[in-house]
Amino acid sequence: MAVYNVHERLLNAQQSEVGALIDTLAGEGDALWPVHTWPRMAFDRSLAVGAVGGHGPIRYTVSGYAPSTWVRFAFSAPRGFDGFHEFTVHATGEHRTLLRHTLAMRTRGPARLTWPLLWRSLHDACLEDSMDRAATACGTPPLRPSTWNPYVRLLHAIARTASRKARPEEETA
Repeated sequence: MAVYNVHERLLNAQQSEVGALIDTLAGEGDALWPVHTWPRMAFDRSLAVGAVGGHGPIRYTVSGYAPSTWVRFAFSAPRGFDGFHEFTVHATGEHRTLLRHTLAMRTRGPARLTWPLLWRSLHDACLEDSMDRAATACGTPPLRPSTWNPYVRLLHAIARTASRKARPEEETA
């Protein structure tokens, strides 16, 4: 099954300001990824081509990076996710910039079922949270922040519980 999923936000900021958000991904001061509500994006080194990591059970390698402009991640897990996701910035005026996240992949095997039943809803909620975070970082918090539907809240709660059970040493720390 072919998947093409796009999330965009028009921001009242210069391209350089929005592009700088991309450069913070997986870093100490990550201003783009919704780190407070979703698994952190992390890599084996700083953001650069060849860095390996991901967020939660989603694994990928940085396959392309133009600082402050574009970053692409090639999937390595879950099994059956063949493709990439990326963030790009596009100036639309002197003080208006479009931030776009694109996911393009083919699913195979179990992913043909898990994408539409599980991952798509979580992905969409996470990316809308990321777009809200970008707007806030650019000084214009959304008037109506994204909200999770009941299905996303349920899936998120199940995932958090499973994650805690998988790492009991963090509970006692």
